[in-house]
Amino acid sequence: MRLHYLQHVPFEGLAYIKLWAQEQGFPISSTKIYESPVFPGLESFDWLIIMGGPMSVYEEDKYPWLKKEKLFIEQAIKDNKLVLGICLGAQLIADVLGARVYPGRYKEIGWFPVRLKEKAQETKVFHNFPQEFMAFHWHGDTFDIPQGAIWTAESEACPHQAFVYNERVVALQFHLEPIKESIENLIKNCHDELVDGKYIQSPQEMFEKEDNIKISNDLMRKLLENMLALA
Repeated sequence: MRLHYLQHVPFEGLAYIKLWAQEQGFPISSTKIYESPVFPGLESFDWLIIMGGPMSVYEEDKYPWLKKEKLFIEQAIKDNKLVLGICLGAQLIADVLGARVYPGRYKEIGWFPVRLKEKAQETKVFHNFPQEFMAFHWHGDTFDIPQGAIWTAESEACPHQAFVYNERVVALQFHLEPIKESIENLIKNCHDELVDGKYIQSPQEMFEKEDNIKISNDLMRKLLENMLALA
């Protein structure tokens, strides 16, 4: 299983996903868009993972490479690749599938519970997940659920937290992959977003419950294994 990932900024990499993929012995390649937005041929990978970033999918004037990236993601979906998008990655998938992406009512930053929708258990990706779990969040935008996709998760601040499209395409607004270092990097690089807000935690609150990282990583492993079984 050849894994390729798209990284938008230096401080948002694969985190726990990299550890899991290395355990499996999977070859890992990447497009670091902040260095060079050059995308590989579809024949060079089996699984595409699209990571987060502070930009918005509708800022094509500011980030002209977004048009090329969206076309690349669209081609990967049409080619029946496994595709996993996280945060900005999920928003890009939604956009490619024809759904609207826009600023949410609230910014959601920190650890907040996510609840599965009833139809989530009908999917192979989420069928053995708990009904509610803690996940890490760092986003201001949200998306509508694309036509033909299954809406699988919600939170109090952001109703549209996840969807599954044609079983092999998974979009997560929330994060299950963070490790301590990746959270620290987000705080360091995006600290200006840590203002008073109903759903914005302080750095201290983010590290109050150390078990959150392990629990979320265990769920990330479960999700990745479920996707792998679809290959």
